[in-house]
Amino acid sequence: MDLTMPSVTSKNKPRLSFDAIGTQWSIETSKPIDDATQILIMQRIDDFDRTYSRFRDDSLVNEIAQKAGEYDFPTDVEKLIAVYKKLYEATNGAVSPLVGNALVEAGYDKQYSLRAGTVHVVPTWDDMMAWSGTQVTVYQPITLDFGAAGKGYLVDLIGELLEDNGHEDYIIDASGDIRTRGAGETIGLENPYDSESVIGTMRVKDVSICASATNRRAWGEWHHIIDPRTGKPVSDVVATWASAATTIEADGLATALFFVGPEGLQSWDFQFVRLFADGRIEHSPTFMGELFL
Repeated sequence: MDLTMPSVTSKNKPRLSFDAIGTQWSIETSKPIDDATQILIMQRIDDFDRTYSRFRDDSLVNEIAQKAGEYDFPTDVEKLIAVYKKLYEATNGAVSPLVGNALVEAGYDKQYSLRAGTVHVVPTWDDMMAWSGTQVTVYQPITLDFGAAGKGYLVDLIGELLEDNGHEDYIIDASGDIRTRGAGETIGLENPYDSESVIGTMRVKDVSICASATNRRAWGEWHHIIDPRTGKPVSDVVATWASAATTIEADGLATALFFVGPEGLQSWDFQFVRLFADGRIEHSPTFMGELFL
């Protein structure tokens, strides 16, 4: 999932801000991040992007889009694919890395043409590819898209890197994919109809929170949340928020909530809020926060 909506307020902690993978990052820590660790952060983000981005000509994902065959991924792919497979099964194929073809056809391509052509229904996982450890066999050229959980996973990897380098109290905010460690924080849930206001707040501590909305990355009648089973953009849910132990889970669950209700995601431990197009709002019984609608 890409542009998301929670926001966090600084408490005058040291902050590292930068742009990467097409979005803005902010990392607040209780002590400054030294130059060596900053270099490691940038290198880790670039390595991840060079593997998983469908917008880079030099990425492994772009290579797979050109030719069928066997491809070797870094070891970090195993957790990413395990999460995707679980989400794929829980949503009956709605959350799928194979949605990349549909996104390109809809106009969300490397050139950001934002001109929709004919969008085809996406084939099933088993019809298109087979995974064994870090290796994938693709049966025909396919455009993989890891937007539903990839950025959240990268946030987790950067969090682990910070912890390995002596930072136990931090907030990573990658344009709304947020991972917190240390002191608790109150996160504002941005109103998808008015970016200057929030529909509520959520209290988080040592967890992650992510969100998605159909008003972000929208063009014409399209937006970036497409149901690969129909080739159509989602219309009944307009925004979701999910909080879980890891950012990859929160990111993936926020996407899944566009396609299934929480009853279909019971194998995860998480909190959520869903805003529907008709104005209805749904939240988890354990919701730790306040809603204003």
